[in-house]
Amino acid sequence: MKKLLTLYLLLTCILTDIAFAQNPSVENGHIKRLVNFPSKFVAPRNVDVWLPSSYDPSKKYAVLYMHDGQMLFDSTLTWNKQEWGIDEVVGKLILENKIEDCIVVGIWNSGSSRHSDYFPQKPFEALPTAYRENLAKLPSTVKEIALFASGVQSDDYLKFLVKELKPYIDSNFSTRPERENTFIAGSSMGGLISWYAMCEYPETFGGAACLSTHWVGIFSTQNNPIPVAFMTYLKKNLPSPVTHKLYFDYGTETLDALYEPYQKQVDEIMKEKGYTSSSWVTKKFVGEDHSERAWRKRLAIPVTFLLGQNK
Repeated sequence: MKKLLTLYLLLTCILTDIAFAQNPSVENGHIKRLVNFPSKFVAPRNVDVWLPSSYDPSKKYAVLYMHDGQMLFDSTLTWNKQEWGIDEVVGKLILENKIEDCIVVGIWNSGSSRHSDYFPQKPFEALPTAYRENLAKLPSTVKEIALFASGVQSDDYLKFLVKELKPYIDSNFSTRPERENTFIAGSSMGGLISWYAMCEYPETFGGAACLSTHWVGIFSTQNNPIPVAFMTYLKKNLPSPVTHKLYFDYGTETLDALYEPYQKQVDEIMKEKGYTSSSWVTKKFVGEDHSERAWRKRLAIPVTFLLGQNK
């Protein structure tokens, strides 16, 4: 497991930092790339906006914001030759009238500071001071650079999404900007930042999909206070189940093998806060690992849950 974690960090934190100039090739719809989208909060990054084949500026579209944007559309351009298959899966759901018309905004991660952008900041700041200081003092290996070299800056990352990117998307594309038509999704660390975004900006995001949520925060479960900090935050900040929806899932192999006990604790919090089957789903996928290939297999489930025609 240790070798696997090291390889995962090495590849995701270095190779995903490569900014491919070529636009993704898609089977359905087309991509409009916003190159190095500027921000006063975080480093500039590419944003890939997927428009379905049926896109018509005279119509209005819900918006699904997704993290790790360079991994969403074209496996020939990704470090591990895997992709989420957004254009195929979401495009098919639209054509079959299983979900409302939508566009997908894929925000590229920034490579080495991905962990810092996606780690929920307020739970991090609630950790014991000595623990936070020890994390910051870890040796400058690839692993630690990936985690905390830039400091935790997810509050700024969310400001970038809500105050800069979303206004641009709503001004330049034909969207339904209201909360009930705005969703956010991601996997692993992207799962963490997705539920955190909905909790921090409940008037902006009406739902979040969190696949293979990285509840341990780092890559060790021993003497790790991070999951408790996440759950304490959720207890205090989950928005109303009347107006919001949350999807969680996990597999049982590779990194996903760590998640089940923590997800079960989160599920109890969801029940305590009044979430029911109409506003919350958690699914276990036996035999599935921590990869885009696995997430692609089940992508239709969270997308339909959030954007289904009968939502």
